[in-house]
Amino acid sequence: MTPQLHLHILASGSKGNAAVVEGPTGSVLVDCGISRRELLRRGGALGVDVEAVDAVIVTHEHSDHVSGLPAFCNNYGGPVFSTAGTASARKSIAGTPFELVGHDDVLELAGMTLRLFPTSHDVADPFGIRFEVSGADGEPADAVGWCTDTGVLTAEALGLLRDARILGIESNHDSDMLKNGPYPYFLRQRVGGERGHLSNDQCADALPLLVGEDTETVVALHLSQKNNRPSVCMRTLAAAMGATVDAGRPNEARTPDGLLSLCCASQTEPLTIW
Repeated sequence: MTPQLHLHILASGSKGNAAVVEGPTGSVLVDCGISRRELLRRGGALGVDVEAVDAVIVTHEHSDHVSGLPAFCNNYGGPVFSTAGTASARKSIAGTPFELVGHDDVLELAGMTLRLFPTSHDVADPFGIRFEVSGADGEPADAVGWCTDTGVLTAEALGLLRDARILGIESNHDSDMLKNGPYPYFLRQRVGGERGHLSNDQCADALPLLVGEDTETVVALHLSQKNNRPSVCMRTLAAAMGATVDAGRPNEARTPDGLLSLCCASQTEPLTIW
């Protein structure tokens, strides 16, 4: 498969989330949970002009996904997509000129087909996305899967994340660290519940179902700073795929045949996957 899509992760975690998916004719910003200044700085570090994105798409209304949206939109004239539930759920983004979509809609943006699917989180109407381009024969030629902030993987999620060349999937917490960590009981229940966040074990259990012959990279998203560690996450995911963790880079792993790599996205260090 000749890569036609590129994923630029600018922030991933409870302090802010933002990513740019670059397609054949443009790019799309997914969520805007960091300041405009930091968004542009991190994009610049990766050679990405975030102000030039063709569209913004907001997966849900939690502050770590939308806190930077009002300031960004003050200097941006392109479309901003969200579900009706998301658009009306938070006062701070109520003035945003959203274009409304359903959580199972299909969009055509920046030379890509975006297939939305519902996720399971304690918000109004969240979704994940499969970004896809097709070849001359109409068959999928490249794909990026994006799914974070979900307590379970819905049937739609499993179907649309399968066999993406780049798979970005939540691996939020280690269950034992969450159980024995500093969070109060109600918060532990929320995070570990069906409308919370995927654990390392849940992510690992899903990978054999999702990784196909076209999958080259798995990126673990939204790691908790208190209830997870990149090294812990990577050991769990690597074991599920028969991969070996890099001795010098404990947040990376690769299968013995070299066909599949795994890594963890960072809260502070931007990352590009080609």
